[in-house]
Amino acid sequence: MKVAGFTFIRNAIIYDFPVIEAITSVLPLCDLFVVAVGRSEDDTLGLIRSIPDERIRIVETTWDQGLNQGGAVYAEETNKAFDAIPDGYDWCFYIQADEVLHEKYLDAVRDAMVQWLPVKKVEGLVFTYRHFYGTYGYTGDSRHWYRREARIIRNDKTIRSYRDAQGFRKAGKKINAVLVQAEIYHYGWVRHPKYMQMKIDAVKEFYDGISHDEAQKKAVTEEFSYSRNYDSLVSFTGTHPGVMQERISRLNWDPVIDIREKRMNIRYKVLYWFEKLTGIRPFEFRNYRIIRDTHG
Repeated sequence: MKVAGFTFIRNAIIYDFPVIEAITSVLPLCDLFVVAVGRSEDDTLGLIRSIPDERIRIVETTWDQGLNQGGAVYAEETNKAFDAIPDGYDWCFYIQADEVLHEKYLDAVRDAMVQWLPVKKVEGLVFTYRHFYGTYGYTGDSRHWYRREARIIRNDKTIRSYRDAQGFRKAGKKINAVLVQAEIYHYGWVRHPKYMQMKIDAVKEFYDGISHDEAQKKAVTEEFSYSRNYDSLVSFTGTHPGVMQERISRLNWDPVIDIREKRMNIRYKVLYWFEKLTGIRPFEFRNYRIIRDTHG
C-alpha cells in the first residue's frame, strides 16, 4: 500500500497557519507529500522548503483571482495538489493547513487504510473533527461546526474537491465512505486576535466576489474579539498533538470566555440539546455517504 499526502497553502507566515505542523503530523503515514504553494506576499515557499524531508514535493501555483465566490479557489488549489500525485499511490491523505492529526491515531488510520484498500466500493475515509476556538483549551460544540469530513480518498482523479474544499465529490455525487475511529484537530480559530482578524478580512476576497483592493478597504483595524463571536463552547481536557507543543507554548493572549453561555435562537437550542441527548444531528450537511454494506 502506498500513500500520498497533499495540501495547499499561501501566505502561511502572514496569517500564522500551522502548516508545518499539519504536514508533519501525517508524514508518518505517507510515502510522498505534495504541497501546492501559491504565490505569496511572504516566504511561504521558503517555509515549506525548510521541511527536512525528501518526501515533500512542491508545486508552485498562482491563485485564480477570478475564482472569488464561495471559496472556489480553495477547491482548485486542492485539485492542483491532488492532480500532482502520480499513479501508483493507493490512498491520498488531504490535510488542510490548519488541521493536525494527533499521533495517537496513526495506527488506527493506517489499519483502516489497509482494511478498506481491497474494498473498491469504499472511496474515502471520514474523520471526526474537534474544532478549537480562542485558545487551545476550548472547542466548539454547536451545529456551527461540522462534525465529520472525508480526509482520505482513493487516488482517483474523477474525485474532485467540492465548493470551498471542505470535502470531495465524485462526478458531482457524494463519495462512498466509512468512518475512521480518529479525529482531526482543527486550529483555524486559534490565532493571536490580530492575525485572526487579518485572516478573516483576507478570505473575503475569495468568498464575497470582491477584488483584493476592495477586501483591503473593508478590513477591520481592531483585533478579533474571541469573547463575542461564539455560540457554544466546551473546555478541552485532553492532550494536543506533539507537533503542536512548541506553538502552544507561544500562546500570549487570554480571551474572556464563559462556556456556560449558549448564544443561540430557540430553534438551534432545541436542535443542540436534541443532539446532546441522542447523538443525532438532524438536517446535517454531508459531502459523503457512509456505507453500511461494504460487500461487492
